[in-house]
Amino acid sequence: MSARAFVRAVLESPEFAGPQGGCEVIEASSGFDAMRLLPRGPWDLIVTDINMGDINGLELVRFIRKSEHHRSTPLVIISTQRAEQDVERGLALGADAYLPKPFTPEQLRQLCVKLLSAPRATPRTSEPPAGSA
Repeated sequence: MSARAFVRAVLESPEFAGPQGGCEVIEASSGFDAMRLLPRGPWDLIVTDINMGDINGLELVRFIRKSEHHRSTPLVIISTQRAEQDVERGLALGADAYLPKPFTPEQLRQLCVKLLSAPRATPRTSEPPAGSA
């Protein structure tokens, strides 16, 4: 299963979508496709990977944070890039959280619930990788 399909399945699952009052996941096929879809928002949450075929997720984060309409939308980066400098860079560019792969469905659910229920001024966070304490 691809990371995109995994994220979609978690966010559309009854465990996440039910308590949220339902969840519609709009999926972009690439970073450029995400930029094309942004004006169709407002969006409640944006989840992006760093590694994409056209532009990288960090460029997408920078683009989103410069947008007047989307700069306050909660934004999560998921990535196999887990070095501290990668996490710091993603958060510095404006991501609200950085979730290193691999992660569990519960880690993604908890993070998304936290971001959706918190005021925008919530500090940006990095979640520990799956299996770490």
